[in-house]
Amino acid sequence: MSGISTALADSAIMLRRNLKHTLRNPLVLFNAVLFPIVIMLLFVKVFGGAFSVGDDYVDYATPGMLVMAVSYGLGATATSVNDDMTKGIINRFKVMDISRGAVLTGQVVVTTVRCLVADAAIVGVAFAMGFAPDASALDWLGVFGLVVLLSFAAGWLTVALGLAAKTAESAGLATVPLIMLPFLSSAFVPADTMGTGVRQFAEYQPFTPVIETLRGLLAGDPPTGDAIAAVAWCAGLAVVGYGWAVATFKKRA
Repeated sequence: MSGISTALADSAIMLRRNLKHTLRNPLVLFNAVLFPIVIMLLFVKVFGGAFSVGDDYVDYATPGMLVMAVSYGLGATATSVNDDMTKGIINRFKVMDISRGAVLTGQVVVTTVRCLVADAAIVGVAFAMGFAPDASALDWLGVFGLVVLLSFAAGWLTVALGLAAKTAESAGLATVPLIMLPFLSSAFVPADTMGTGVRQFAEYQPFTPVIETLRGLLAGDPPTGDAIAAVAWCAGLAVVGYGWAVATFKKRA
């Protein structure tokens, strides 16, 4: 078996292991899938009438909720990676001659899958609340691709945070800024309605161009500038996360 085939087989094994851990942990499933739905119901049904965004609020909020669903599933990844590192499980994998890259890749892939499941649930709930996108099949493909890219990038960054943390608790806390970023973006209200300082932060942080690109795609009119910025941010985060994760893994494992 070639080296590439061995690495892919090992990655599949790690993916299956991590999926089983996810399915056996109700708290992870709640935080990753159900809690974003609760937040969506809260904002659309409770607060939505107070926001003036020019459209049905569920149409405005859904793109932001897709990004929020990605960020809310990251704490479990950081904690899981740190547990494997601090409890010696990764050292056992090394003795078993499992591909070193597969240990990290399995965590990133399961994070991406978990985010896609959460976003599928968000879209389903949005349609139940009257969501009416004008997206074509090509636009929906763009939405799917951008969500995968964001999940992949966030996955690598979160794996790096989990490897760098000293304890599982600190690993979970390290993802809090990523969870909070959607609240300081254009997810729920336009950035230009915010106060000075917060508005500038919202306009230039990484999640806002992603949200605006998703919003444009779902409306059938993707903004080119935001799309370029969104892809650039995702690619940059993926490269930084991958480099940091690999360097930390080589140092600690």
